[in-house]
Formats: sequence, C-alpha cells, structure tokens
Amino acid sequence: MKKILICEIILAALMVISGCAVGPDYKRPDAPMPASFKELKGWREALPRDQEIKTKWWEAFGDSTLNILAEQVNVSNQSIALAETQYRQAQALVQLARANYFPTVGAGASFTRSLPPGGEGTYNAVNQHEVSLNAAWEVDIWGKVRRQVEGSSASAESSFADLQAMRLSMQTELALNYFQLRTLDAQKKNLEEAVAAYGKALELTQNRYNAGVVAKADVAVAQTQLKSSQAQAIDVGVQRAQLEHAIAILAGKPPADFSLPPVTFVPSLIKIPVGIPSDLLERRPDIASAERKMAAANAQIGVAKAAYYPSLSLSGSLGYVSAGLATLFTSPSFFWAIGPMALAATLFDGGARKAQTEQAMAAYDGTVAFYRQTVLTAFQGVEDNLAALRILDEEAQMQEQAVNSAHESVTLMTNQYRAGIVSYLNVVTVQTIALTNERAAISISGQRLNAAVLLVKALGGGWSAPEMLGSNQK
Repeated sequence: MKKILICEIILAALMVISGCAVGPDYKRPDAPMPASFKELKGWREALPRDQEIKTKWWEAFGDSTLNILAEQVNVSNQSIALAETQYRQAQALVQLARANYFPTVGAGASFTRSLPPGGEGTYNAVNQHEVSLNAAWEVDIWGKVRRQVEGSSASAESSFADLQAMRLSMQTELALNYFQLRTLDAQKKNLEEAVAAYGKALELTQNRYNAGVVAKADVAVAQTQLKSSQAQAIDVGVQRAQLEHAIAILAGKPPADFSLPPVTFVPSLIKIPVGIPSDLLERRPDIASAERKMAAANAQIGVAKAAYYPSLSLSGSLGYVSAGLATLFTSPSFFWAIGPMALAATLFDGGARKAQTEQAMAAYDGTVAFYRQTVLTAFQGVEDNLAALRILDEEAQMQEQAVNSAHESVTLMTNQYRAGIVSYLNVVTVQTIALTNERAAISISGQRLNAAVLLVKALGGGWSAPEMLGSNQK
C-alpha cells in the first residue's frame, strides 16, 4: 500500500513539474507603425469606414467572366494545390509533436523452445509461450514536448497563412492578366476603328489624286498610315495570346483547351476601404505568416534549453508466460513489471547544447527582422498603390481632355484638307496624335484597374488573421 502511495505522489509531482516549460514565453515584438497612410490624403475612401474588403473581392469589379475564372483558380490552380499539401504536412507534424505527450504501447507474442544445459534428447526440451503488453514514456518534466507542440502549431498556422498568401497571389495575378487582356482588346478595337477611318481617308485621297487635285505623295502617305495601323492591330494579337495562355495556366487548364473571346469591356473602378496601418497586421497573410514563424522560432529556444536538464523515462510491461498453451492465460502465468525508471543527463558535450541554444536564439532574431521587413514592405505596397490611383485619376481626366482636343483637331484639319488649304501630311499628323492619345487613355484605364487590384492585394484581399484560429483542429 505504501509503495502505491509513493508512486502516486511521484506521478503527481511529475505532472506538476511538467506543467512548466523552460525557455521564453512568446510575445509579439513591436513593428514600425505609422499613425496613418501618407498617400491617403485626398483619397476618396469608401463609406462606411469600417467596411471590410470582401473575401471574393474580384466580384466588386462587376465582371462575370472574371468571377468564373477566379473560382476556377481557387479550385484548379496547381500552385495553390502545392501550398495546400504543405499545409497538410504541417498539420501532421503538429499531431506528431502531440503524440509525445503519451506513452508508446506495444504488444508482443513469442514462442521459445530450448534445451537446458545438461539436457539430453528431444524430450528434455522446454517450451515457453509469452504474450505481453509493453509501455514506455518519457516524462515531459521541463516542457520540451510542450515547446515542440507550440513550435509545430505555430509553423502550421504559418503554413496556413502561406496557403492564403498563395491563393491571394494567384487571384491577383489572374485579375491583372485579365484586365491587361481586356485593355488589349480595347486597344485593338480602337486600332480597327482607326484602320476603318484611315481606309476612308485613303479612298478620299485616291479620288482627289485621280481628279488631279493632290500629288501621288499624298496617296503614298495615306497608304503608309493605313498599313502601319493594320500592323499595330496584328501585333496586339501576340500579347493577347500570351496573356490568354497565362490565364489558362492559372485556371489549371492546358492553353489549347482555353479561349477568351473579345468582348466590349467597360472598366469599373471600385472604392476600396483602406482602414488604418495597424489593420495590415491582421489582414495580410504574409504578415501573419511571418509573425507565426517568430512564434515557432521562439518555441525552439525552449526546446534547445530543455537539453540542459535531465530526462526521465518510465517503462513497464504485463502479460502471460507459460510452458503450455493450455495454462497461458491463467492467474499463475500472469506477470507485471514496472521499470526501469531511467534518469539521464548529459554532463559534457563540448559546448554542443550552448551552440544549439545560440543558434535557436539567432534564428529567432532573424524571424523578428524578417517580420519587421514584411510589415514595412506591406506599408510600401499600400502607399504605392494609393499614390498610383490618386495620380492616375488626375492623369485620366487630363488625358480625356487631350483626346477630345485631338478629335477636334482631326475634324478641323480634315475639313481644311478637303478645302485644299493644307496637305495630307497635316491630316496624318493630327490623326497620329489622336490615335496616340486614344491609346494612352485606354492604357491609363488599364493601369487604374491594375492599381486597384494591387491595392486590394496590399490590404490583404479580404483575408483576416482570425481565420487561422482552430486551423490545426480541422
């Protein structure tokens, strides 16, 4: 009875001790944090201010084709699939670390037939049958296993954030490629309209030449302008084909089985709720991943420090052993054993444990620097695209005025040419200026869409860090 009481006291003491863990408890380090975004001044922020970016943020652009493609990317993109497998591996490592909380239990069965010393003949041979259960357990006295579980859990959460960052990156790349493709469609349509207009101009010039009003040179200039515009329209097709192929790969499809027919595209800019800089710590998956990597590295310091302390392992077994099968599972054949209880400690290792601890601390310091750099880069991304949207908005207004003025110049110069006041070279000049300004306006529209997409990405794309909570219990 006393022995049982002593064992219970020892086990209770071990459980109390194992509730402690060596090494520093994790606390998220500070990061450089401005009070507000510099480029937010003059930004027409969406109301209400607390409105969040939706998870399916691409739907705000109001393009049904983009919506369909984005869903295909979420399901079939192979880069996302690879990131998902890495997350599942990280989850398995969490379970592997947690398994060390429990004893290892094994079962065995054996049969031995032997002849003892001095025995002669087969009739003196001895049989022995044995069935047993064996258990071994290393007690987590210093919290080494707890730190390993902490580190693995943080790594799994970091992997989950990496998965979301990959998903956001692929969605963003899709939107950028799609809007660039539609911008090229708009430019090709503009060039085709210019080709039609230049064809009429060539016809007019040819008629005037036939009537002896203008020189052959005017016809040559008109032909050159027409063919040049046709060549530009064809060149757009090369870029469009490459973008179409890129979109196919993002959607997880062979380029040969995928096509996007040209459509009339009306770009729709969205109002994006920016919030305050501190929001980025919760809304960007790359920041969340970097923060979780710090927690994992911090736990490894505890694992390294636990190596300084002795380890305690317990083992035991029970079962049945008998010379005959008929008496194997009877009370006289039952046996049990507790032990050995082994306490082991390293007295000298040439500084290996110290080096491992210093390495773990240096690795943690590295994750802190990486985290702070990730935060700074995130602020830069928001500021860059806020500035881009504000400046491009002003540029679009000026460019629209330039297009209107260019159209007016073409009308006036064409009328003067018909009246014989100016040569056709003057008409070509203003037509070229008009086409250049029209294409510039289309390009600016595409840049504004790209900046809007990149701003959504810079703000986290509708993701939030609380999504990681419970991710390892799935």
